[in-house]
Amino acid sequence: MEKHLEILTDKSSVIARALDLVTAKIKATLEVKDNFFLALAGGNTPKPLYEAIANNPLPWSKIQVFWGDERYVSPDDPQSNQKMAREVWLNKVNFPEANIYPMPTNSQAPALDAQKYETTLREAFGLTAGEIPVFDLILLGMGDDGHTASLFPKTAALTVSDRLITVGDKDGQPRLTFTFPLINAAKCVMFLVTGANKQSALSQIFAPEAEGMLYPSRLIQPQGELWWLLDEEAGANLKQEREKYGYLS
Repeated sequence: MEKHLEILTDKSSVIARALDLVTAKIKATLEVKDNFFLALAGGNTPKPLYEAIANNPLPWSKIQVFWGDERYVSPDDPQSNQKMAREVWLNKVNFPEANIYPMPTNSQAPALDAQKYETTLREAFGLTAGEIPVFDLILLGMGDDGHTASLFPKTAALTVSDRLITVGDKDGQPRLTFTFPLINAAKCVMFLVTGANKQSALSQIFAPEAEGMLYPSRLIQPQGELWWLLDEEAGANLKQEREKYGYLS
């Protein structure tokens, strides 16, 4: 695994750096294969990144978009990750609907919808049962409790290793989420983290030893590249981590 930690001035700088990296990876990948497989994060932090991507001329027909997690709400609910990405990016450009793979949330049976999305993934990647899709890029955020996607501390979803998609639990509310095996199979995983309220969790995530069940983002260890893009408020306590733990600037 190739690890990168960058501490940038502010949220705008984080978004600008992420935009450069994402667009460069899309272009480089499409020089050697036909499609770029991308999983999106929800929440407020990546929203300006999606707005910026929409303003860049990219080969939309060759980008396949998925979601790393989703609140179990209807697609038109204000909390929907799909709704946010569509409004600020996908619906604003000539993005083929066939290339958009939202998580299903309409059956009132989260476990069934998780199975459906797992089938969707395997079909989109052309895989058989037991094979794990390899995303070109998975975007992630991190909560102040150290969770990522909908993998929350001390929840059952953290122990799922035999499925691609499982049901997460946020204060009793179900969410669909990628599992660790799926995330860690990716060629590149990129965290976007901003705000002073993230300092405590980040200190545990980057510590030599800490409990992954308490700080799930520690368990993200992809086969390819791992990027942490932090603003100065989030990364104030991590100035020396690059040298101590083998991270590249």
